[in-house]
Amino acid sequence: MVASVVDIFCGAGGLTHGFVLEGFDVSIGVDSDPSCEFPYTYNNKTRFLNQKLEDMSSEEKGRLFPYNADVRILVGCAPCQPFSNYMIGKHNRAENWQLVEVFRDLIIELQPEIVSMENVTSLRSYKGGKVFHSFVDSLVASNYNVWSENVYCPDYGVPQCRSRLVLLASKKSQLTLIASTHEACNHKTVRGAIGELEPIGAGERSTVDPLHCARGLSELNLRRIRQSRPGGTWEDWNEDLVLLCHKRSTGQKYKSVYGRMKWDEPSPTITTQCYAYGSGRFGHPEQDRAISLREAALLQTFPKKYRFIKPGDTASFSRIGRQIGNAVPVTLARAIAKSIRLHMEDHYVAGQ
Repeated sequence: MVASVVDIFCGAGGLTHGFVLEGFDVSIGVDSDPSCEFPYTYNNKTRFLNQKLEDMSSEEKGRLFPYNADVRILVGCAPCQPFSNYMIGKHNRAENWQLVEVFRDLIIELQPEIVSMENVTSLRSYKGGKVFHSFVDSLVASNYNVWSENVYCPDYGVPQCRSRLVLLASKKSQLTLIASTHEACNHKTVRGAIGELEPIGAGERSTVDPLHCARGLSELNLRRIRQSRPGGTWEDWNEDLVLLCHKRSTGQKYKSVYGRMKWDEPSPTITTQCYAYGSGRFGHPEQDRAISLREAALLQTFPKKYRFIKPGDTASFSRIGRQIGNAVPVTLARAIAKSIRLHMEDHYVAGQ
């Protein structure tokens, strides 16, 4: 039996890598961001197509899967910023949220045997739930058995307090995610993920790992982080360090910005701005800096040797931060892949 995976909106390869580690053959990854090609192809040893899905012809879509595939598995995570809690209520370009519908249309056109979609949990309520329910209804009308749940990532070995919407669909029968692999008492922690990395300062980079680099801090932010304690807030600072916006009533709810992570708990959700001290609780638990790009990748459960930059190149915080923050955590991707593998073992026979 030949099973083949196609990853749409593949980014730097977090979802693909989970499938690769579970022994799947990933035929190709598709993404509109050309900067994702090196990390995707180098680490996953498979093809990358730099193209917008909505611009592909029916003929091009039909060539995504190899002709001899017995089980076609289509996976993807449409860009999720339009559905995030931060963006809901703001002006969004139509083509952003419509990518979920573009992905749906691809499923309906290709009719793969198995489908997986991962996204932010607020997709369920975006536009009153119309986008998500339309997606599910279309799959059900095409004879898919659809399962979806909000998944708390620490329950699957991801050391960050990230929740994601996972959808699984199969033509054969109900396909569900495997049971959680970790309980609250043994959730992975920041210390377990990044505690052994060499110390570096703000604005410094490791001599052995170019991705282990931290963004520089102004003198004012150095003073702030030196007064910050793990899990604390800007209320720990001297009065002269507190921003005016935080003193207003509207600023009281933004207490996680300019914060430090705690060593012995999962980190906050890793975002595309995770390298910036002022963008969330992204301060290192102990060192006076924001987390490095490598630390962010490890908290997203990318392997330590996962390469994001070519040898000799310098890491771009904005580009690589975007690739890391947008990725599906690799360990969650492995759980999805394992669920599909077990489903195939139950419902597909080699050679049939």
